[in-house]
Amino acid sequence: MQLSLVHIISLVLTLAVVLGCGIYSSRRVKSADDFDVGGRSAGVIMVAGSIVATIIGGAATIGTAQGGFTFGLGAWWFTMGSGIGFLIMAAFYARPLRKSGLTTISEYLVINFGPKAGPLASVAASLGIFFSIVSSSLSSVHLIGGVLHLDFLPSAVIVVLLVMGFVFFGGINSSGMAGLFKICLIFATIFLGGFLAFNDMGGLGGMHESFPELPWFSLFGIGAEHALFNLLSMIVGVISTQSYVQSLFSARDSRTAALGCLLAACIAIPVGLPSVIIGMFIKLHHPELNSIDTLPFFMCNYLPDWLGGAGLAALVLSCVGSIAGLSLGVGTLCSRDIFGAVFKVTKSTTLLWINRLTVLAVTLLALVFIHSHLDSSVLQWNYLSMALRGAGVFLPLTFVIFFKGRVGKTAGLLSMLGGIASGCVWHVLYPASPYTLFISLFFNLLFLVPAVALSLLRRSK
Repeated sequence: MQLSLVHIISLVLTLAVVLGCGIYSSRRVKSADDFDVGGRSAGVIMVAGSIVATIIGGAATIGTAQGGFTFGLGAWWFTMGSGIGFLIMAAFYARPLRKSGLTTISEYLVINFGPKAGPLASVAASLGIFFSIVSSSLSSVHLIGGVLHLDFLPSAVIVVLLVMGFVFFGGINSSGMAGLFKICLIFATIFLGGFLAFNDMGGLGGMHESFPELPWFSLFGIGAEHALFNLLSMIVGVISTQSYVQSLFSARDSRTAALGCLLAACIAIPVGLPSVIIGMFIKLHHPELNSIDTLPFFMCNYLPDWLGGAGLAALVLSCVGSIAGLSLGVGTLCSRDIFGAVFKVTKSTTLLWINRLTVLAVTLLALVFIHSHLDSSVLQWNYLSMALRGAGVFLPLTFVIFFKGRVGKTAGLLSMLGGIASGCVWHVLYPASPYTLFISLFFNLLFLVPAVALSLLRRSK
């Protein structure tokens, strides 16, 4: 990938605008509450923007194009599944979560299951989120290294600097503004690129002449069981993720939270399709290419230079913005539920700096981790992440919302412990198995269902 001067100017100017917005947002950050939830004043568009800034990351763009290059339409499950997850969240979770007036998922569980639930949920959620950060870090390093012809270390340094510009100073407001700008860039570049690739291949007729029906044109081409597992993983992971719930907490009211979530779903679902088409286009014309370079290669060589530079900026924003948003979620969990709840740190400015430093530390740790996994699949880490997030959070949270007052503290804590422990043990014993999530959910239900049944039985008497 060789960049022209126009590519470079377009890329730098686009990134400068977004980083400027992030630093500008920091003027309004005076406390931990401002940093975490923006003073709870976000409108529908800002809520959707902060969600999209996180979910439309390396997996939704570069990873989906990589999947399109490898097996076709089945790669669409990532953005489709996340969009379906946001639809479910908008319908059933957004209003009760926002009405609570809290800041983290863990705080919501503490109210129902006692103080021990907080650190437990925070550790489980943070571990799962970490592997999503790994996924976007992998995309970011490959993208920046490939475009600028840099080795791992300088590429990693650039990633850290960009993450600091995104949320280190401005928090949730920076993430939301980056998300809004990213939406515009993606629609102007990836959607246009998908349309051009589709036409170049001769539309559906030409694509069917170039590729066999299976696996390329089937959502279940990777296997129905595997596809449905990916869908369930995305739904569970989305609803269990602090970063997305944090966007709902930042809304001005519960209706705004639900509408912002709905708008994010409408944006997320279609984003994967043009990336898949571009992946198939590059497979047809450049089958020798490293699959992870599919989307940036297309931006460099098949779009006008000024638009290609903006497209590369959109990819950088997608990857780094996702790292920033997810790291912000981990930072909030760590500052509020570990240092705040366990170590009784109450000073707002101290919590603010703990959050900021956690964002930086998690980003650095993810980059260290990927150094020995540079040739792995982007989507692989994301699906593992979604499964781990849901292990100790999804069903306990769901039962609290749908069966309020029916699950006792002991049953709730045991369900969380059972889900987390079984998921971790299963993954250690069978690291290649895709069923980690199912094992965790089974152990969640083992404690939650009897608790609800006993409660209903007592009430009937």
